[in-house]
Amino acid sequence: MARLLCIETATTNCSVTIAIDGGIVLLKEDYNNTYSHAEKLHLFIREAVAEAKLELKDLDAIVISKGPGSYTGLRIGVSAAKGLCYSLDIPLISVETLEALAQQVHEDTLIIPMLDARRMEVFSAIYSADKSVLRTTQAQILDESSFEAELASGIVTFIGNGVNKFEEICNHPNARFVDALPSAKDMVTIAEAKFENSKFEDVAYFEPYYLKDFVAGKKAKY
Repeated sequence: MARLLCIETATTNCSVTIAIDGGIVLLKEDYNNTYSHAEKLHLFIREAVAEAKLELKDLDAIVISKGPGSYTGLRIGVSAAKGLCYSLDIPLISVETLEALAQQVHEDTLIIPMLDARRMEVFSAIYSADKSVLRTTQAQILDESSFEAELASGIVTFIGNGVNKFEEICNHPNARFVDALPSAKDMVTIAEAKFENSKFEDVAYFEPYYLKDFVAGKKAKY
């Protein structure tokens, strides 16, 4: 019986789930439009473990959302996950953020999760209705012709915090838009399968999947 702690910090949603034997026992998250990871992540972890009537030493693995997403959010989440793995001597499991986001769609459609990457750019991937990967994650600039072939083939569900910018320029009748954020609860099924197959990360060398280099903003001149 696997007892997993799942951590999702790739977007503004600071999210923590405790799962036991594939079932979600507890969910803690701050589902809003501001980043609270630095203040709330460790608090959520402590509260989730306690409310699940567990201790940290009872956990069998830590599961982390690997990205892409917010540079700072991913760094905070991965640092916390690696620290727990080191201190508890338990394995680290990573889940691609867009793969987990796709789990929120239950309709029989193509699924295109997309996360905002500033301006008209998004991180996106393409999944079949059964969540098989049809196109891996990439950064792309959206325009009116984006995903023409997919939309021509049938209904497509676009999900994530990047869908609003595409909805503004896409008028195709086969497009469905769901504004949503990744959540730790959607990592459980993927993580459980990886745990059963011992698909673990090397804690010492694991890094988030940033996809793009981090670019710091310029300081304002006064």
